[in-house]
Amino acid sequence: MMRRDVAANAGAFMAAILFGASVVAVRVAVRGIPPLTLAILRFGQGGFLLLLLLLIRARDLLRIRWRDVPYLLLLGAVFFTIFPVTFNAGLRLTEASHGALMLATMPLWSVVLARAAKKERLGRRQMCGVLLTFAGVGIVLAERGLAFVGTSSSLAGDALMLATALCGAVYGVMAKRMLSRYNALTVTTYAMILGTLLLVPAAFFEDPFSAMAGMRADTVMLVLFLGIFGGAIGYFLWTFALTRLSPTQVAVYVNLNPMIAALLGATLLAEKLTAIFITGFAAVLGGVLLVNLRPYTLKR
Repeated sequence: MMRRDVAANAGAFMAAILFGASVVAVRVAVRGIPPLTLAILRFGQGGFLLLLLLLIRARDLLRIRWRDVPYLLLLGAVFFTIFPVTFNAGLRLTEASHGALMLATMPLWSVVLARAAKKERLGRRQMCGVLLTFAGVGIVLAERGLAFVGTSSSLAGDALMLATALCGAVYGVMAKRMLSRYNALTVTTYAMILGTLLLVPAAFFEDPFSAMAGMRADTVMLVLFLGIFGGAIGYFLWTFALTRLSPTQVAVYVNLNPMIAALLGATLLAEKLTAIFITGFAAVLGGVLLVNLRPYTLKR
């Protein structure tokens, strides 16, 4: 691994940890807050915090060309509008294990899209790493009772989770264009704010004000965690990683999410970790290392 990529890999790893914890937080928070309202609270809060940081410490980073606004709006629509909608709706229609497996296809989508866009060329070692992470997720979920029911609702949920994975891969490939011109903090801030604004009109059908007025103290803490750590910090680290790594090198870290969620369950809920889980976790980590240990051709 090249020394200059260590920080980017650390950022992607930390983002994966925060996203894994966010999955647990979302599952709890969504019981009392409608999904679109929760997405607005999460990403609106995160975008505001990033904007505030730029206003206080680095106003120059807020300067962008007007011609780039539509592209940033498109990035926001993909990652902060469509992504949370398909993710939340998908988990409502299918089992969490199905959703995790569908989301684990993100690196595979990234391979296809990045190659089509001529952004990267993977060697055999990296392709084996991508497949190994997918297999690791499959091992863990199979142990936890992954059974394909085949009902119309579960199939629709699986399709929505596949769309979520595709959105994540599309963002990784498309963001490269803006990251060649602007700081990762700039791109994350504008994309998050613009994407959140697109969610606002639809959220009014959920009666968001009543939901927010009835929030309990523990729900407020979860929303704060999602906005600060699962929003501002997590997505900045993810986008920062894209400045130095290829889309697939970053996307492969998403397969750590279900592992982190399971580890949190073991830590907070005293759940037992089996040898099969450890095997799957090791497979995911091994795959991430195979993809990222040796640099490969990346075109900007």
